[in-house]
Amino acid sequence: MKRWVLIAGGVVVLLLVAALAIPLFIDANRFRPMLEARLTQALARDVKLGDLKLSLFSGSVTASDLSIADNPAYSREPFVQAKSLGVAVEVWPLITSRQLHVKGLTIDHPSISLIQSANGEWNFSNLGGSAPAKPRPASEPASSNDMDLSVKLVKIAAGRFSLGHSGVHARPLVLEDVNLEVKDFSAAAAFPFSLSANVAGGGAIKVNGTAGPLAADTAATPFTVELNLDKLDLAGTGLTQSAPAIAGLISLAGSCTSDGRAARIKGKLKGDKLKLAKGATPAKRAIEFDFAASHDLRKRSGRLEQGDIRIGAAPARLTGSYGEQGESTVLHMTLDGIKMPIPELAEMLPAIAVALPNGSSLEGGTATIKLAMEGAMERLITTGSVSLDNTKLARFDMGRKMAVIEALAGIKGGADTEIQTLASGIHIGPEGMTADNIQLIVPAIGTLSGSGTVNPANALDFKMRATVHTSGVLAVAANTAIPFTVGGTAADPVFRPDVKAVVREEAGKAAAKAAGSLLKGLFGGGKKQ
Repeated sequence: MKRWVLIAGGVVVLLLVAALAIPLFIDANRFRPMLEARLTQALARDVKLGDLKLSLFSGSVTASDLSIADNPAYSREPFVQAKSLGVAVEVWPLITSRQLHVKGLTIDHPSISLIQSANGEWNFSNLGGSAPAKPRPASEPASSNDMDLSVKLVKIAAGRFSLGHSGVHARPLVLEDVNLEVKDFSAAAAFPFSLSANVAGGGAIKVNGTAGPLAADTAATPFTVELNLDKLDLAGTGLTQSAPAIAGLISLAGSCTSDGRAARIKGKLKGDKLKLAKGATPAKRAIEFDFAASHDLRKRSGRLEQGDIRIGAAPARLTGSYGEQGESTVLHMTLDGIKMPIPELAEMLPAIAVALPNGSSLEGGTATIKLAMEGAMERLITTGSVSLDNTKLARFDMGRKMAVIEALAGIKGGADTEIQTLASGIHIGPEGMTADNIQLIVPAIGTLSGSGTVNPANALDFKMRATVHTSGVLAVAANTAIPFTVGGTAADPVFRPDVKAVVREEAGKAAAKAAGSLLKGLFGGGKKQ
């Protein structure tokens, strides 16, 4: 028995020695010209490999370097530059007949540059297209079965993807620590894949889905995916570099289906710490956005078909279209909200750089808005109407502020300002906000009307009139429009009598009186003879 054990042990040792010795007799670099030629033919790009090493135990051939050329119309730099390429092979055909049957590919630490041109084509659009046949290396056997490129598994480990546009100065979006896995790859059928990555500047992304069959334009290959973004930093990643006033963190859970020409996207988006205007501070409340959009992949434009916004309990609806023009994103959108709770909206005021008087807050009531947004995001023009109903500007005494106006000195003040209605047309642009046709009903005072502007620094310049509905001390002013101005800032408004308007009105009254007397004289207004 002991003898047979020794014999078996000896056989095992011999097999191990043989396995260790085989690589000494098989030069892996013998397959490099063949592998380069076949990959070049398959990808329609020049492929260069470094020194090859064979490991029979793991059944793999490893190249110390990988370089895949870019489309020369986009860049002279490599499309892919990787630290190494691992090729999983079938060992027995390699040993017995020197045939290289590829089972899988692993690309380690690649740097991949993805570039889209102005006409919508990508630098990988013709990847895998027709390429001129290269002469078969002399070392490659004539059999067409020497190398089988049907790959069961393709992996990218610790990659770096750069996504940019040609002809623009904007920095590209960069994905780091990219791990991509493709199973059962076939050019003629759909295949599953998964991707995870960190986004340079803040955020993480995960994608799971299927793609294929491969289209003649590789970028037009159909796909269906589930997409998850976690805390994507709009400013840090450069996504809003054309509109630097916009910032915040975006999370998304959604899906996308593409036929190669258009993509259908839907999902739930959440925005935290948003800033939507120059000089804004982060919003105190998150925005939730349920949306569905159709997107033209080549034109980089689309239509928002569903856009349900919720700020706490305040709902609104955003719809319209968008498109890229050069380095800008141009919007044609409408925003509608009916009877939204004002306290919920007040949490968003810092995000749009709207300030309330120092120490005050809006309490109770509802708001209705109807706005149209047109133009490039960095020069967006917003027009429409806003109305507030039955709200209160707590800890702001408008009556006391207006008491400096002599004709309104008898107005009763109070710790808060009750607002029955505030309605106005608005125009918002880079130069600030213009409000016109203002109608403000404050029961303790009366009706205030007028128009004015708020510049980007929140400085006020309003021409207003107050019609007081009261008796007693202000009986003389009752139902009389009293002109005044509002200056200072939104945080500290200053009310003053509009002396120029009073002078104009008095001059007008005097002129009207004189004209009346003259006409009376001309047409026999004097005593009859």
